[in-house]
Amino acid sequence: MAPRRAVTVALDGFGAERGFDVVVEGARLAAADGIGVRVFGPRQALGLDGAEGIEVVQTADHVGNEEDPVPAVRAKKEASVVRAARDVAEGGAAAMVSCGSTGATMAAATFGLRRLKGVQRPALAVQVPVPGKPVLFLDVGANVEVRAQHLVQFAFLGAAFSAAVLDVSDPSVGLLTVGEESGKGREEVVEAHRLLSQAPGINFAGNVEGRDLPAAKADVVVTDGFTGNVSLKLLEGTAKTVAAAVGDAARSNPLAAAGGLLLKPALNGLRRELHPDTTGGAILLGLRGIAVVGHGSSGPEGIGNAIRLAARCAEVDAVGRTAALLAQGGAGRGALAAGDDA
Repeated sequence: MAPRRAVTVALDGFGAERGFDVVVEGARLAAADGIGVRVFGPRQALGLDGAEGIEVVQTADHVGNEEDPVPAVRAKKEASVVRAARDVAEGGAAAMVSCGSTGATMAAATFGLRRLKGVQRPALAVQVPVPGKPVLFLDVGANVEVRAQHLVQFAFLGAAFSAAVLDVSDPSVGLLTVGEESGKGREEVVEAHRLLSQAPGINFAGNVEGRDLPAAKADVVVTDGFTGNVSLKLLEGTAKTVAAAVGDAARSNPLAAAGGLLLKPALNGLRRELHPDTTGGAILLGLRGIAVVGHGSSGPEGIGNAIRLAARCAEVDAVGRTAALLAQGGAGRGALAAGDDA
């Protein structure tokens, strides 16, 4: 008996660095879990016709990494990522996923899905694969320059998403800066600390430093997109390097090799937990629809997990619940300087 397709996810068929094969296998993995997948891409190259739970929508145009995202998205109405966003906006799919250009995905999603009422800037959030307790980290690339009220709103967006989707009860929120004291950091960080300290409806844990991120000192950690992107890539690179070094040490001599065999199951589990493919990708918070940005270097499991993340967000009504929690907490009003609804 075929699995029930409770949710359909629109998948950008272009952009994966490892080619169409990983897109195909990722789509098959998600479809095997009962998720409907609508892939926008070249039908012949994908070769998915007749695959259970998967529909291919012929789309030859796409936005490349070398293109300026905003003008390209505006000009290329039939590009795969633009059509995926439009599919969600028109109700054909419940969420979208792209492993292509991050800028193009953010532009297509923002234009096509629009912001939630009161949200000034959407933020890109990712679960940092910290062993035992994933941390939601934002912004990791959507907003290079921010003001204090943007950081405050990111805090509310992150807390709302963590509670709604990740099932974290009363998530604690930390502000990433260079010291624990309230006066440490750039002017906008100091002001954001003041505003968050006074804001109702949020469990503000104060400032956190870089070393506190992998230590999971807070459930949600907030920063600007430049700092967040650099920090995330540093964490991913460090985890990969340390895992390789442990493997080399375990093979360095016969005694170490014997110990390595005993530790192999645990080390393999830790390696999977720390691998970027495990989280699937980042979600663009603050929109009226669901958009997940996958790693360009994702393998099949990474793409499958990105689709699963998008489907879960749809199943638990992440947008509706986030909007309700934002309103309940007062984010976007008064001192937070609500943006327009466009």
